[in-house]
Amino acid sequence: MRIYQDLSEVSLNKNTVLTLGTFDGVHLGHRKIINEVVEKTALLEGRSFLITFYPHPRKIISSENNIELLGTPSEKAKMVESLGIENMLIVRFTKEFSQLGPDKFIEKYIVDGIGAKEVVIGYDHHFGKGRGGDINSLKEKGKNSGFVVTIIPAFEIDGIAISSTKIRSAISEGDIKLASKYLGRFYSFSGKVIRGDKRGRELGFPTANLEIENKDKLLPAIGIYAVEFIVKEKKHFGLLSVGKRPTFYNSGEIVPEVYIYDFDENIYDEFVTVNIVERIRGEEKFSSADELIKQMNNDKKTGMEILNKLNN
Repeated sequence: MRIYQDLSEVSLNKNTVLTLGTFDGVHLGHRKIINEVVEKTALLEGRSFLITFYPHPRKIISSENNIELLGTPSEKAKMVESLGIENMLIVRFTKEFSQLGPDKFIEKYIVDGIGAKEVVIGYDHHFGKGRGGDINSLKEKGKNSGFVVTIIPAFEIDGIAISSTKIRSAISEGDIKLASKYLGRFYSFSGKVIRGDKRGRELGFPTANLEIENKDKLLPAIGIYAVEFIVKEKKHFGLLSVGKRPTFYNSGEIVPEVYIYDFDENIYDEFVTVNIVERIRGEEKFSSADELIKQMNNDKKTGMEILNKLNN
């Protein structure tokens, strides 16, 4: 897949099928849209294109300015490419860009910039200044500019329309199984293994402390999780702790660290990926190290029971 950082890099090709949106997390609803783009492209023997935005628009236009991402730009690119998209334009979302009206956006990016035979969008898509553009305005513009618009209905599970917002909520509450159900895969994050205080090693549970790839990436609710741990292209089972380690510290930042089953390799500075399978429990403060070790052994047993089911 070819990734463009500026519209000026893109050649005009009117035999293009494109879609546009934030696509945070590339969940099952997003995949339905992308699959339609890929299928239509094959029928037209044309070019597939996806327009997305970074930073997340809500980070720029929201007064709270604290949106956390389901997927980093690199994670999004990998998933979009795996689904068959050939080209992706990442539009830098700024306050200035947010003032671009819907018609101007269509003209600049779709009609005169990339070119389009067909535009595929979700049922609730809005774009342009104040989210003033919608399906109807896009269709009207398409009539005059030579492209058709295909609307993809909501993707529902158990009668609930999937959205990035619902997935964020599930992850923030520790409901990883629900988030995975909506994503169509395990929720994951990546980062570099860094040196910690070696507290886990002293307790008999050496852990890999992680420096997250992107500070805006959403971590799950504080607690203990059964996970897959991928390092040097090999998959291992492990336990993820996301928390402040209250048994030993009165305050501090939230630290993600992973205990890896049956593992004794030096992986400092390695880039790793953690696939979160299931939450085991919340974080607790124990009155002694012995109590903590007892609970960690219970977590180890519970985690292995969960993870062993993945291969059955």
